[in-house]
Amino acid sequence: MIQEVFHIGSFSISPFGLMLVAALFAGYWQLNRGMRQRGIGTEDDASAIVFTCGFLGILGGKIYYAMLMGDWGLIFDRAGIVWYGCFFGGLLAFLWTLKRRRLPVAETFDAVAPALALGYGIGRIGCFLVGDDYGVPTNLPWGMKFPVGLPPTTAGDLRRVFNIELPPEMANDVLVAVHPTQLYETLTALAIWGFALYLGRRALVPGQLFTIVLALLASERFLVEIIRAKDDRFFGIFTVAQLISAALVIAAVALMIWRRGAQKPVVATP
Repeated sequence: MIQEVFHIGSFSISPFGLMLVAALFAGYWQLNRGMRQRGIGTEDDASAIVFTCGFLGILGGKIYYAMLMGDWGLIFDRAGIVWYGCFFGGLLAFLWTLKRRRLPVAETFDAVAPALALGYGIGRIGCFLVGDDYGVPTNLPWGMKFPVGLPPTTAGDLRRVFNIELPPEMANDVLVAVHPTQLYETLTALAIWGFALYLGRRALVPGQLFTIVLALLASERFLVEIIRAKDDRFFGIFTVAQLISAALVIAAVALMIWRRGAQKPVVATP
């Protein structure tokens, strides 16, 4: 895997950092497009949403990681940005921007839904390139080894960091093939993005598109966590992310039912 793309002085630029920037630009492009289709806001509104959500989203991801690891000093470490921390931090920034710029709530949520899926899928490519957030060992033909991963997929690191049981005769320095769960998430998120674009051309109640995309993304995360190499299974076999995912699916379904009875369907302008 790739640890550094280039550096400026002593500051190293990693593939994850580049893909994070690419995800923000792609999200802006998709959000601006969605807002134009719905006849809401301006390019300035779209850029304000992406900037505030990007900033507070990354901060939220760092705070979540520090809380999970029990070390607040990790907020200032380059490593460790957790998706659900980014989601909730970005959500607060999004709501604040909506109120400040007086944008229609449900319609803007719908405009941001495909952008959320697209940005998430691109961001996971960065995780793959640096060898982070991979899965448990597998014998499938597409299993991959990460010799310079975070951590490397050596038998010793998998045992020590993730408490994964491996054959006792396997030496600690042996590289083990694991599920490339980052790519699973990228492909699924891009499929959800495409599905969201399709739904955006259908007659939907305002706000319904966002709830559908949210439920799909949360379901995807719940399922992929089953085969993720994780060290936060504090609730039996379930991870913290799975509990949050389940709660979001329930909330999304409840909102979907409520919104369907609130307004008549509308369709976005192609």
